[in-house]
Amino acid sequence: MTVEIVGQDSARRTALAAQGFADPRPTGAVTRRHLVRVLGRIRLLQLDSVTVLARAHYLPMFSRLGPYPRDLLDDAAWDHPMRRPRLLVECWAHEASLVPVGDWPLLHSGAKDPGWWQRYGELAARAPKLVMAVLDAVKERGPISAGALERELGAGVRAAPGSWWNRSDTKRICEWLFGRGELVAGTRRGFERLYDLPERVLPADVRARRVDAEQGARELIARASAALGVATEADLRDYYRLRPERSRKAVTQLVEAGELQPVMVRGWRAPAYRHRDARTPRRITGAALLCPFDPLIWDRARTERLFGFRYRIEIYVPEHRRSHGYYVFPFLLDGELVARVDLKADRSAGLLRVPGAFAEPGAANTARVVVELARALREMAEWLELDGIATGQRGDLAEVLGSATRRPTRSRPVRMVPR
Repeated sequence: MTVEIVGQDSARRTALAAQGFADPRPTGAVTRRHLVRVLGRIRLLQLDSVTVLARAHYLPMFSRLGPYPRDLLDDAAWDHPMRRPRLLVECWAHEASLVPVGDWPLLHSGAKDPGWWQRYGELAARAPKLVMAVLDAVKERGPISAGALERELGAGVRAAPGSWWNRSDTKRICEWLFGRGELVAGTRRGFERLYDLPERVLPADVRARRVDAEQGARELIARASAALGVATEADLRDYYRLRPERSRKAVTQLVEAGELQPVMVRGWRAPAYRHRDARTPRRITGAALLCPFDPLIWDRARTERLFGFRYRIEIYVPEHRRSHGYYVFPFLLDGELVARVDLKADRSAGLLRVPGAFAEPGAANTARVVVELARALREMAEWLELDGIATGQRGDLAEVLGSATRRPTRSRPVRMVPR
């Protein structure tokens, strides 16, 4: 078999198109139909507890659609299914994620790598009465939080103050049952998961579908390939965190079926695979701020291969040792990662704070980068209902970005604050 050799730029444009960055933004109001379009591209939204700007699952939609009503996504994920069909359900996918409802059986097929929650299986084996008590209480009271269950059952020991991982036995059992698919997230209160039974959340046809581990892996790898465009086997496996042996076998089967096409990408050490429906636009245009948990960049090694962009999240790095900041967003412009900005929503002051702004080495036309980045920050501030932008002093773009954000381009200008 002749293997096609693909250039770095071509691979990058293929990946960006697969992730929805070649699709035009809506020209009018963003609707549920637009959410469905993006979900058809990226397949999942990672959940994370960081609140420094906005919850992580809201941000990939913003990067691809622009300002949109966040309650659209809330309704799609946690609205009561009697009002309108639920689009999304929580599941362990890449990490804790929102996935299309129809993908739920695949993620419980046995194709995935065992999750951290499996460590609580030993507790479940020791305390079968607690497992049954949790299930019975959820059946009677759900949707219900682990804290409310704990109070009702009087079981376990409360977590030590400030220690998220030192959970009560009740919480551990809830997470174990959730990981196994015996409980689901019926809704959320704030960011607190409220557990419910699958039969009250998922459609009957979804619950009835039985998928073995091999088929589950094959379908998940196909979805990952469509979402990534061109990728190594390790890239494909990481998208849903599959078992290595399942992933490798699925890739082989999908190549034989013609759904994946082997390619060699210049500069990549490992063989790659392109989805048969992947397209490679002649050019990518437009700008987007990318959350650290965006599926385009969450695999840091792949990000470096695609963009030559070394990126590490520094939330857990002591402040004096951070290179760029606490919650840093890469800035995508015309298909390249050209800058990065540290961002924080200061809601009490009504400000989008930009403590640091940094151009990438070798970024062409820095003046245009600043103009487009300022426009993207104003758009984000308006979306987050913040009425001011305050730039800091860290980074080579900080001073000029501060000046650029003071030049309003909107009919209702955002208030700019001196540094």
